[in-house]
Amino acid sequence: MSKPESAADALDIGARQKARHFAVQALYQRILAGASPAQIESQFRVDHDMTGADLGYFHELLFNVIEQSDELDALFEPYLDRALAELDPVSLAQLRLSTYELQSRIDVPWRVVIEEAVRLSKKFGPTDSFKFLNGVLDKVARQLRPAETAR
Repeated sequence: MSKPESAADALDIGARQKARHFAVQALYQRILAGASPAQIESQFRVDHDMTGADLGYFHELLFNVIEQSDELDALFEPYLDRALAELDPVSLAQLRLSTYELQSRIDVPWRVVIEEAVRLSKKFGPTDSFKFLNGVLDKVARQLRPAETAR
């Protein structure tokens, strides 16, 4: 039996969800406009109400995903059914963010990473892109977290 979720845990989960929400938008902006992570972060803090978002997590996602984008692309590219260049920018941003979390944030369960990707792709991505992301990220999770996904 799992312990009940505390109010602090619920706030942390909500703050992380908001951080991912903004991070997908920021990574999308990076793909389209090519601005530096510092410029994008500064702009987001001015232009968006980021109240309640985990700003440290947003910063980590934005800077690390951009810095590691080639490495992250190499992890999920074998599971794509099309060329990387053919991905829409929202799906590319989401795949990079989620692959980063699967690789580097073992404190976030793999199912949570995929559920968040699906949730955000339903909000921002093309119609039915969540199905594509779910399939690709499931394979990435099995590669990066074999012990966790085997349970």
